[in-house]
Amino acid sequence: MHIVITGGAGFLGRRLADRLLSRGTLRGVDGSETIVRRITLVDIVPPPSSPDPRLAAAAGDISDPAFLASVIAPDTTSVFHLAAVVSGMAEADFDLGMRINLDATRSLLDVCRARGTAPRVVFTSSVAVYGGDMPAKVLDSTALNPQTSYGTQKAAAELLIGDYTRRGFVDGRIMRLPTITVRPGRPNAAASSFASGVVREPLNGQEAVCPVDPDARLWVLSPSAVVECLITGHELAPARFGASRAVNLPGLSVSAGEMVAALERVAGADVARRVRWQRDARIARMVASWPAEWDTSRAESLGFAGVESFDQIIRDYLREAPNPAR
Repeated sequence: MHIVITGGAGFLGRRLADRLLSRGTLRGVDGSETIVRRITLVDIVPPPSSPDPRLAAAAGDISDPAFLASVIAPDTTSVFHLAAVVSGMAEADFDLGMRINLDATRSLLDVCRARGTAPRVVFTSSVAVYGGDMPAKVLDSTALNPQTSYGTQKAAAELLIGDYTRRGFVDGRIMRLPTITVRPGRPNAAASSFASGVVREPLNGQEAVCPVDPDARLWVLSPSAVVECLITGHELAPARFGASRAVNLPGLSVSAGEMVAALERVAGADVARRVRWQRDARIARMVASWPAEWDTSRAESLGFAGVESFDQIIRDYLREAPNPAR
């Protein structure tokens, strides 16, 4: 089995690769466990090197069809398409968002189509595909109504994957990800970046600015749980999806205030006091356009699992992070 992971230099791509390598096998098209013989990490910057001979790396622009054709080889059985321009950046630079989030996705699908082998494609979409006048609880079948360029690009890519799957060009699976927290490293341009910052920075002895009001709610999931969901999504038999290949992953609905309260319970009041509330109207508006309550009964019936509490998410980060200063 040859697996390609776009966005392979990112924290989620590397986590996924490490998990697949540790498993050693992945259930393939025929439903049987297949040995993972090669994983190619694809990104605009060179992914970190690894001593594992099963891991290869390729640096290039995924909006370049020739580059995609060079990395999605004829023996590629599976593609995890994680690469994207994040929400805030896609809103600030429309052309960049369209080129990477939409045009590159179509190019990837066309390369897969040209291979003639209908590889399994797992696509990471977003809760940003929803918005506007929404029901109290969002269903997988709730109409897509994005309120940002990022959400629009993800929604359009979902439709393409659905049609390429219907035509038999690929075996697509669409995972609508909650906000992933806690992300390691430095803040990025995503509007939801604060959901990691209000935990990560205080635990590292630094001040964090929360740009939304305490009652602003997000739908969140931990990195390790997301990786397991991506693998679950890959391994599902096609017939189990029914009429739609898109699945809203099970997450946790939590307000910014509840995040900070959980931080205080886990790490203490001194750490929680490092969060400063300073509203940013642009970010607050974008976050308010995303849904925060979900009916995930379909995902759970398919075998996807979430997390129990935001306290658990923080404890997972403390266990995995390199010595937070506190």
